[in-house]
Amino acid sequence: MSELALMNEDIVHAISNLSTQRILDLNKEVVECRVCPRLVEYRERIARVKKRRFLSWNYWGRPVPGFGDIAASIFVIGLAPAAHGGNRTGRVFTGDRSADFLVKALCDAGFANQPRSNDLNDGLELRRVYMTAAVKCVPPNDKPTNEEMANCAHFLKSELEICNKSKVVLCLGQFAYRSTMALLTKNNLFTSKIPKFEHGLEINLPDGRRVVASYHPSPRNTQTGTLTADMFNSLLQKIREDLSRTYSISMPEMAACRINLV
Repeated sequence: MSELALMNEDIVHAISNLSTQRILDLNKEVVECRVCPRLVEYRERIARVKKRRFLSWNYWGRPVPGFGDIAASIFVIGLAPAAHGGNRTGRVFTGDRSADFLVKALCDAGFANQPRSNDLNDGLELRRVYMTAAVKCVPPNDKPTNEEMANCAHFLKSELEICNKSKVVLCLGQFAYRSTMALLTKNNLFTSKIPKFEHGLEINLPDGRRVVASYHPSPRNTQTGTLTADMFNSLLQKIREDLSRTYSISMPEMAACRINLV
């Protein structure tokens, strides 16, 4: 995977050389990590055994770094790469049904140029959004241990520092929320009692940022109606409006997705 494949190539050239080098160095560190034996064994076994429909694929089988606009206003955090999604394609929220749901919603809200996130060469570009995962390797049964979460925390901390223009930290699911709040608490960026997770929860941080919680767009949630497209689209629309009103940030045109499909 090339360095520029780890983020939007055109955005790399529009931001400072220091920020560019920091994210590329961090991505290299992420990709080379072998700290958690259980995760290393599992991600590599999945890459060898594969899924029948993806037998022709050369699976990535390594930790998956973040992707998107490092000058983002919205910093999206998921749980971990999917076994046959990010662990196969090498890009977070790519090649699985959670990705289909999330990227379609981002596209409809004007934050992505297309509704598809299939592979590294699909042309996906994110605008004012950076997305990553709390744990960079696929875990067995989608359940990282507390130790594995802690081992990955410094990666998430570095991403948040590099994406220092972000105003909204959007946590997808309870695990991402718990990881984020634990990190913020540890670094004295949140000192109150951590509120119980619920969809639509908003927490204002002392530095002016806001944590927003959402149900994860997993098939388990989207197929049962726990999280519907209308629910998530409404949440993104509220975030758009708040960014525009509270921070006077110019938002991408919501027609961008449809224009790129013509």
